[in-house]
Amino acid sequence: MTQTQGSLVRQITDYAHRADPYPLYAELRKTPVAHDEEGPYIVSTYWEIHGLLHDPRLSSDARNLDPRAVLEPVDEDEGLPPSFLKLDPPEHDRLRRLTMAPFGPPHTPRRLHTMRGELTRIVGELIDGFEGRDRIDLVDHFSFPFPVTVICRLLGVPREDEARFHTWAGTLTTGLDPDPDADAAERQRTARQARTELATYLSELIEERRRAPGDDMLSAMVAGQGPGEGMSRMELLSTAALLLVAGHETTVNLITNGMLTLLRNPDVLVRLREDHHLVVPLVEELLRFDPPVQMLPQRTPLSEIDIAGVTIPRGAPVWLLLASGNRDPQRFPDPDRFDPQRKDNQHLGFGSGVHSCFGAPLARLEAQIALTELARRLIRPRLLEDPPAYRRNAVLRGPRQLPLAYEGLAPDGSR
Repeated sequence: MTQTQGSLVRQITDYAHRADPYPLYAELRKTPVAHDEEGPYIVSTYWEIHGLLHDPRLSSDARNLDPRAVLEPVDEDEGLPPSFLKLDPPEHDRLRRLTMAPFGPPHTPRRLHTMRGELTRIVGELIDGFEGRDRIDLVDHFSFPFPVTVICRLLGVPREDEARFHTWAGTLTTGLDPDPDADAAERQRTARQARTELATYLSELIEERRRAPGDDMLSAMVAGQGPGEGMSRMELLSTAALLLVAGHETTVNLITNGMLTLLRNPDVLVRLREDHHLVVPLVEELLRFDPPVQMLPQRTPLSEIDIAGVTIPRGAPVWLLLASGNRDPQRFPDPDRFDPQRKDNQHLGFGSGVHSCFGAPLARLEAQIALTELARRLIRPRLLEDPPAYRRNAVLRGPRQLPLAYEGLAPDGSR
């Protein structure tokens, strides 16, 4: 691979919306840590990525980046502190602990279990909406509205306001994807307006939950878990906004990529229809085979790090190509084969270490229920476009639309 100045970044971002970026990743793995003259250090092999994800010297805080090495401005919401995804311990640990407390063990160990029925009802209602049609766009009609609705229910957003959240989430999601044909200034204005409206709404909802708490995640975050442990108002706003965007964005892509993979592997689709227990290892293999988050950009060492014979200097930008590590033959036998019963599948689909995806249990459950019900209820589904057009996003991988045709719906036996 010829490595002219900036060529690696251009190749990776160019391949982001291609049907198959994995040949490029295979080429990159020949040099575990690659570097252009002025570009980031790009790490593409499993064990090196895994090691860095567990290395406390690698920072997630953009404020530690050397300003001279930053490729583009760091995008932060105006007036809001960084979310804990972009912080290091101990600040990261405090905010993550407070967010996790109402989300699962040890404080609320049964929250996800009790949500299973609600998730199944939402999926059933969305699929019921396909009745009378013979084709749909899976993204618009299912993959997008499902996790946004789930996040609204989890946070305690009133049902009558859920449509507003769908609009804000759609605007913010669109703003994440580069579009060379769009007016950049207008896109920024629209995204900024959506963030402002969302922050205003959440601020009012936070105050309402402070006066009259309910049995929802936002009320629990407002209350905190002990004296002096609560979040500030600005931290609450930042965390709630993070839950909306990050809490649904990966799941949209996971479900869409998953259905695309199943339709390309019809034997597996039939097996899932006949044996619902297959869905658990199947979702893990989807997270390895075509993960919704392709890479983690803008990490930086707090001090020099030597890895794979390369010294990465303090403050330099580092990109961790999770999707490439998931296809590393040094870690996974026959890595380009989709095998839903793969053994020892310790993939990087949700990252690893202190920044591993805290919403992973919910995303897994959503994908398991969604793919099981789609496989069971869609009669003879088929792709209308293969390959589909992909989002122009180097970090978040998924089709912009996934047009499907089918011959009918099986009844919903879950209700």
